[in-house]
Amino acid sequence: MAMSDIRFDLFVPRNVIRGVSRELDLSGMKMSVNKLISYVVIGSIGVYAFLLAFFAYFGLLLAGIFVGLVGVAVYIVVLYAILEYQIDERKTKMEQMLPDYFQIASANLRSGIALERAMLLAARPEFGFFSDDLKEMSRQVFSGETLENSLKGLSSKYRSYQLTHAVRMMLEAVRYGGAMADLLEQLAKEMRNQQLIQKEVSGQLFMYSIFIVFAGLIAAPALYGLTSQMIVITDKIWGGILQTNPGGLPTTGASFLRPSPPQISPSSYTIFSLVAIVIITGFASLIVSAINSGSAVKGIRYVPLFIIVGLVIFVIVQSVVGGFLSGISGTSI
Repeated sequence: MAMSDIRFDLFVPRNVIRGVSRELDLSGMKMSVNKLISYVVIGSIGVYAFLLAFFAYFGLLLAGIFVGLVGVAVYIVVLYAILEYQIDERKTKMEQMLPDYFQIASANLRSGIALERAMLLAARPEFGFFSDDLKEMSRQVFSGETLENSLKGLSSKYRSYQLTHAVRMMLEAVRYGGAMADLLEQLAKEMRNQQLIQKEVSGQLFMYSIFIVFAGLIAAPALYGLTSQMIVITDKIWGGILQTNPGGLPTTGASFLRPSPPQISPSSYTIFSLVAIVIITGFASLIVSAINSGSAVKGIRYVPLFIIVGLVIFVIVQSVVGGFLSGISGTSI
C-alpha cells in the first residue's frame, strides 16, 4: 500500500477535519482532506528525519532532536500560510469582480428578468471561478433550494465581508420588497469607491513602507554584519593578548573595571544574526503588505525574497567590513 492510500484523516479528530475541510473550500483548492493531512504527516516525517540525520552526522544528536522539532513546526506553519494566502488571494480576486457582476445583474433586472435568472445571466465567463460558484448557486435555486439558503451558501465560499454584507442587503430587499436593481447598482458603486479609497490610502502610506523596507531589509542586516566582524576582530585581539599575558590584563584601580574577553563567540553571534535576520525580514514583508493592501497574508509571497536579500546584504557587509578591518588583527578574516 502506498503512503498516499493511507487514511490519515481517520486518526484526526472530527472537529479538526471539519476545520481543514472548511479551509480547503475557502481556498478553492480541489484537494481532499486526507491528501492535505498526508502531506502534513509525510512531509513532517521527512523534514524531521533529514534534520536529525544531518545533525547526528556531526555528532550533535540532541541538537538534531530539537532542531528537527522546530523544523516540523516551521513546515506546518508554511503549509498553513500557503493555504491562508490562497484563501486571501481568491477573496481579493472575487471582490474585484463583484462590482462588475452587480452592475450586470442590475441591468438584467431593469430589463424585466427575474432575480434568479438575472444573477445567472450575469455570470460571465471572464469571472472565472466566481462564475462557476454563481452557476452552482443557480442550479441549487432551480432544483428547489430557497434563494436565501443559496445566497448564504455562496457567501460561505469566501472569507469576504463585502460579499457577506451584499448578501445580507439582498436578502433584506427580498423580504421587505426593496428595489433590487437599485440596490445592486448602489452596492457596485460603494464597492468601487471603497477600492479607490484603499488605493489612495496605500499611496499615502507609501513612505512608511519605504522606511520599513530600509530598516528591516537593509539597516538591520548591515548592522548585524558590522557587529559580527567587530566581534571577530575583538576575539582575535583578545586571543593575542592572552597568548602574551595568560593571566589577562593587569588590574589598575577598582577590580570590577578589569577588562575581560567577550563571552560570546563569533560563530554563536553569526548563528544569532542569521536567525534574527530571517525573523526581521520575514515580518517586514508582512508589515509592508498590511500597509499597502490591508492584508498581511498577501506578504507571504514576498517573504522568501526579503529573507534572501537580507542574508545577501549581511554576507556582503561582513566581507567588506572584514576586508577593511583585517589588518587590525594582523591576519586575514
